[in-house]
Amino acid sequence: MSAVETEGVLTTEQIQRRVAELGEWFHNLNLGGVQTAPNHFLGDYPRVKWQNFSSAIPENLAGKSVLDIGCNAGFYSIEMKLRGADRVVGIDSDEKYLAQARFAAKVGNAEIEFRNLSVYRVADLREQFDLVLFMGVLYHLRHPLLALELLHEHVVADLLVTQSLLRGSQENMNVPADFPFWEEEIFNRDEFPRMYFVENRFANDPTNWWIPNRACFEAMLRSAGFEILDHPEDEVFICRRREVTGPLNYAKELKEITR
Repeated sequence: MSAVETEGVLTTEQIQRRVAELGEWFHNLNLGGVQTAPNHFLGDYPRVKWQNFSSAIPENLAGKSVLDIGCNAGFYSIEMKLRGADRVVGIDSDEKYLAQARFAAKVGNAEIEFRNLSVYRVADLREQFDLVLFMGVLYHLRHPLLALELLHEHVVADLLVTQSLLRGSQENMNVPADFPFWEEEIFNRDEFPRMYFVENRFANDPTNWWIPNRACFEAMLRSAGFEILDHPEDEVFICRRREVTGPLNYAKELKEITR
């Protein structure tokens, strides 16, 4: 976007002023030549991550609906709209980030609906989406498995693209379907699915609660009803929703918890 002063088009100076007014940005967006977080400690984030897995998502999303959970300033929502998605909804529980996202969409002339909504209340949307993005949210939740189950039950119609901070072993293992009560050795293996609980802070952030290793994240996704199709980036998984049947069908329990 060039800095021309025509009706409905913001000048570079107007964008710069509004970006500053909206506070500190976590997404570094290019808004008409203005970078929102040029000194981000992760670099040009989240574009540096997006470049590593963008090819795993369909280039043409025409006719598709997309839900971006924990949308922050709207980077992924805007990228989905650029790929032609008919309907894009971004939700976050932080009004500061939503204000940034609405402004970014306005500058980019992207028609996106942003709503203040917790991941635990996704049932309130009363809608399923062809593609659901769940990026950088899981480790900020006190109840991460419940969140995945709610996504499966209420909003994912087909594909889930999800990312989590991972720590510990990056190896995977074939965990037996069952093992005896007195088995101990398997739990001592670094690659056994495990979650690290952060009681106070991690990276000076009091909202970092649970950090899985890779095997744990994959196991949680499978347990919540998702088939892992691809692993295009160290922390990113592309999944397809499958029906959960048998003794582990949690749908009835979820209804009891969330009603």
